[in-house]
Amino acid sequence: MITIKDILKEGKDEVWLPGNLSCPGCGASLGLRYLARALRNEEFYVVIPASCSSVIQGYWPNSAAKFSVINCAFASSASVATGLSRTFKLRNKKAKVVVWAGDGGTADIGFATLSGAAERNEDFLYIMYDNEAYMNTGIQRSSQTPYKAITTTTPLGKREEKKDLDLIMMAHGVYVATASPAFPLDFFEKVRKAISLPGFKFIHFFSPCPPGWRYPSEKTIEIARLAVQTSFFILFEFENGKVKISQPSLAYREEKNRKPLEEYLKLQGRFKDISEEDVKRMKEWINQKWKTLEKFE
Repeated sequence: MITIKDILKEGKDEVWLPGNLSCPGCGASLGLRYLARALRNEEFYVVIPASCSSVIQGYWPNSAAKFSVINCAFASSASVATGLSRTFKLRNKKAKVVVWAGDGGTADIGFATLSGAAERNEDFLYIMYDNEAYMNTGIQRSSQTPYKAITTTTPLGKREEKKDLDLIMMAHGVYVATASPAFPLDFFEKVRKAISLPGFKFIHFFSPCPPGWRYPSEKTIEIARLAVQTSFFILFEFENGKVKISQPSLAYREEKNRKPLEEYLKLQGRFKDISEEDVKRMKEWINQKWKTLEKFE
């Protein structure tokens, strides 16, 4: 039985070191720490394209990562992981390959190689840490930026809805899951399950960003938890054509059980100019997301 203590326990086997170059409260750094802990009993290699994580790991020989990292160009992470995975198979090397990429390098710039690898069912785990914008280059909007969020390229709020990348990946017929830093056990178990499965696996990790989302750094877990409690971000797994809602999201299937979406939005400066009509539209988007997932149950 995995416990929180197992995940957070400090020790000589720590593989993602404190004092790295991430911003205080960085959801991506927290997620990378959980990922490394989930895999610390495995031989694993992490492919990281251009992103915040390219920076926060630090420079060798003083890197915060005590595991093997391959940094690569923005669009190439799935291709690099493919080559690595196939090489290990040819050499009978039992090592795990994981991509850790931002939403820009996944849903936008890296989507072609991502889709190709999924279609070919290449044997590696791809994790998108989603901070909902191009944070490393100046907080520009991405296709994962939600409706009405303010970025440097959408100063009046984004006009389009967030691309449903989960549904797109489900259409590839591969294992798909969502995860949050507010529920580390859920993420830990999904990572452990994913690496045990053959073929391509995709996890969408919700990654709050204090400077990009404009909130105090100590609010990261509160915001991540509210995203689930309002169903702004639903935790689930998709496997063999079926969706299974994860335990933390089960209680929020019914709209009456959810926390008000306004509680989530008001904590973030990027939604400071949102109107009641905008909130209503966002709630309709959430309800439609639930209806879509329920069709696969």
